[in-house]
Amino acid sequence: MHIRGCGRDSRQLIKAQMKENPDFFIGAFEGSRLIGSAIASSDGRKGWINRLSVDPGFRRKGIARALIAEAEEVLRKRGVQVFAALIVDSNEASKSLFKKCGYTELGFIKYFSKRESEEA
Repeated sequence: MHIRGCGRDSRQLIKAQMKENPDFFIGAFEGSRLIGSAIASSDGRKGWINRLSVDPGFRRKGIARALIAEAEEVLRKRGVQVFAALIVDSNEASKSLFKKCGYTELGFIKYFSKRESEEA
């Protein structure tokens, strides 16, 4: 994963996104400790589950599944009926997880990107 600390992942931009769509930032906690998170996003017709992560010490306990389900629910409340995630092809654990959650791998899609800058 590439963190763009001066670009789209900067504190300033994340803070603005959290203010605009606070329900899109989903956390799993044990007490006050953050042990998992996901960021939802939507273009109004399709919802995305981004940056799904669980602390290694808490994996294989259903937390990622719960985060996916919560992200879907948040997006569903916005009228979204199609849910998606981009997963690096070598990330077998994430691909397996999403398949177990009812997602279908679409091998015929190629991701294209155009960036205004290296940090975007």
